[in-house]
Amino acid sequence: MHTFADMPHTLRLYNSLTRQKEEFKPINPPFVGLYVCGPTVYNYVHLGNVRTFLTFDILYRYLQHLGYRVRYVRNITDVGHLSDDADQGEDKIGKMARLEQLEPMEIVQRYTNDFHRVLEKFNLLPPSIEPTATGHILEQIEATKALIDKGLAYESNGSVYFDIAGYNNKGNEYGKLSGRVLDELLVESRELEGTEEKRNPLDFALWKKAAPEHIMQWNSPWGKGFPGWHLECTCMSTKYLGEEFDIHGGGMDLKFPHHECEIAQGKGLSGKDPVRIWMHSNMLTVNGQKMSKSLGNSFLPNELFSGSHPLLEQAYSPMTARFFMLQSQYRSTLDFSNEALKAAEKGYKRLINGLKVAKSLNYQFSQTEPDLKKIQEIETSLKGFHEALCDDLNTSVALAELFNLLKFINMLNTGQLSAAALGERPFRDLVQNFIDFTENILGLIEEPVGAEHLTEGMLELYKEYKSSKEYGKVDQIRSWFRQQGLVIKDLKDRIEWAYAE
Repeated sequence: MHTFADMPHTLRLYNSLTRQKEEFKPINPPFVGLYVCGPTVYNYVHLGNVRTFLTFDILYRYLQHLGYRVRYVRNITDVGHLSDDADQGEDKIGKMARLEQLEPMEIVQRYTNDFHRVLEKFNLLPPSIEPTATGHILEQIEATKALIDKGLAYESNGSVYFDIAGYNNKGNEYGKLSGRVLDELLVESRELEGTEEKRNPLDFALWKKAAPEHIMQWNSPWGKGFPGWHLECTCMSTKYLGEEFDIHGGGMDLKFPHHECEIAQGKGLSGKDPVRIWMHSNMLTVNGQKMSKSLGNSFLPNELFSGSHPLLEQAYSPMTARFFMLQSQYRSTLDFSNEALKAAEKGYKRLINGLKVAKSLNYQFSQTEPDLKKIQEIETSLKGFHEALCDDLNTSVALAELFNLLKFINMLNTGQLSAAALGERPFRDLVQNFIDFTENILGLIEEPVGAEHLTEGMLELYKEYKSSKEYGKVDQIRSWFRQQGLVIKDLKDRIEWAYAE
């Protein structure tokens, strides 16, 4: 395993702020601070969310593989996210609570539990810290007071707004992350209900006055209210990672206004740019169209696992979906289709068959002329895997290198290549890295096939019937295996089962 001190290649990540790939240099190595905007827990987590969190799961895994000590903070938004994603409308959680006649915290708990269950099925590692917005109300009130004291915020009718013009007048540039020019934003902005209490229609809420019927509200120096969505992430990220930290991630849809506002708040509070590298994952499409509820082409993870959505021809397992998402680099759009998912299912099963084989291989000591060409090919693919991930987490190329390594795993299994021809060190490098790359870095693991003891028992019966030449029963067992999506492999020196590819 490599460490950050002897990395084979320089890790380069695309920084949305500078619009270029940059060498990753943590502020305080070997420590890394990573913050990712978590879900607003008012509904079931959707596949677009999963892709974003998968991107940063890979980053988290790979940084740890390289020897960094990562503090990964991913929040839960449980208040303050209004229905139009800005400063108007109802709180999304409060609205759902009213519709379902439940307490807001019941809604929060239900959908937080769902979020955790889904991510666990996809084999995403939990973050180091998972703070909630409601657990940090005091920090948000203190930050709001500090921004008022600095002349960067103002109270109006019980709400507090960030003063964008005041911020820019101090030499800052609101809009630099998204590339939006303030004058153009002002022209584009239209007068919305409620904006008359703002000095500028683009000013965003740090604290919102709560109407009497608003379920979730807290006392503050400006009266009863609730925090602004953007301020929550600033307060939680800086509390656990400091005024300046290494990486902030999220979906492309959060770049503006959410992340733009986070930069302004962080810079306003500390005078420093809060984040070194901003990373954004791209969206999902379905058969070439943007995934959305209005088009009827949006489906939930559980619909994917059960195959219950009308656009799906069959069920697809969590690991099949994970493999599918890894086939595309995170900054490119990813198109869901039955054909692509079926191909991913075959690819995943091939890889997991190889994983099963790799775990069973043993080095056989014997004097044999080394196969220098194959040793070189293996070393090239091992190096290529790291080169791909060091090139802005290019999981697509990394998977291709993993399948190159799989060829040698299968050759060892069938006897086309002997372990001795590789030598003990190259053999162990191949096997151990193949397992490590698959399970620990890409997070692809073998899914249970159900009653595994029954599968093994049927295989023993198969061996007995084949030995006694009861070929009718042999064919029956082969048919049973096919019905389970499995196949029997008769090799020279043993009989084993594998997934049907």
